[in-house]
Amino acid sequence: MKTDLTDTTARQIDRAVVEARRALGTPAVGMVLTLVLVTDEENAYDALRAAEDASRVHPSRTIVVIRRPGRTPRDRQLSRIDAEVRVGADAGTGETVLLRLYGEVGRHAESVVRPLLLPDVPVVVWWPVEAPEDPRHDPLGRLAARRITDAYAVADPIAALGDRARCHAPGDTDLAWTRLTPWRSMLAAALDQARADVTGAVVESEADNPSAELLARWLAHRLGVPVERRTTEGPVITAVGLDTVDGPIRIDRPDGALATLSLPNQPERTLALRIRSTAELIAEELRHLDADEVYASALHGPVAE
Repeated sequence: MKTDLTDTTARQIDRAVVEARRALGTPAVGMVLTLVLVTDEENAYDALRAAEDASRVHPSRTIVVIRRPGRTPRDRQLSRIDAEVRVGADAGTGETVLLRLYGEVGRHAESVVRPLLLPDVPVVVWWPVEAPEDPRHDPLGRLAARRITDAYAVADPIAALGDRARCHAPGDTDLAWTRLTPWRSMLAAALDQARADVTGAVVESEADNPSAELLARWLAHRLGVPVERRTTEGPVITAVGLDTVDGPIRIDRPDGALATLSLPNQPERTLALRIRSTAELIAEELRHLDADEVYASALHGPVAE
């Protein structure tokens, strides 16, 4: 069920959500969080689709904030809220409120979002593309227990990691880190099997890949060895190698779908290591809303050579 509201208010939007819920007989008691998605018009469709897919695992109210500042000084002084309310099959397994904020009200988006938050459940804010330099002190970020950014989606990913490290606070995370979960699991399992001291490491990826940079910093921090960064054609991370006293450990993923694991004195193995969708990444992040201390240590780890 969809309801369009033009030149509206937060109170009218909330009333429209309640009326739509009553019409469909779908109570809000099963929702586990509020996801606030802050994006632009160009990226709103893909981000909202990922959020709605993730809501099938974590039923939630998704509030999409799109600022439309206006083209002229007069337009920027005007304030207007247009909204679209989706409940039922049109919103995954939760509810969606899509807000377009015009003019001055766009600079005070938190005043529109706050009355629409579900009571007594956590709030997560996700910036799919451009994020504030300091998410914790952003007006919308202050509403959240978890703040999700994505360094991979910005023009200078490595500089973005520098901003994340400088302003990091408990509750901050980045999808560049979430993408590493399968790699970290596979490397940990390989070291459990090899049981050998590591003397060095190398991470190979496309240029300026923030996930590769975080992986290199994590390895350097955890293993206490120098980590080399090598640039390849991609896609994304293509290989990770560990030098050990018993011989090399290497995971090769040249095509982004299957990987080959090589261990000293053992036959090679082929493993699934596909590139995951944004919906899968968001669903993973929504499973745990506590501080990610491992991400923080990787973010502040030594820069790879």
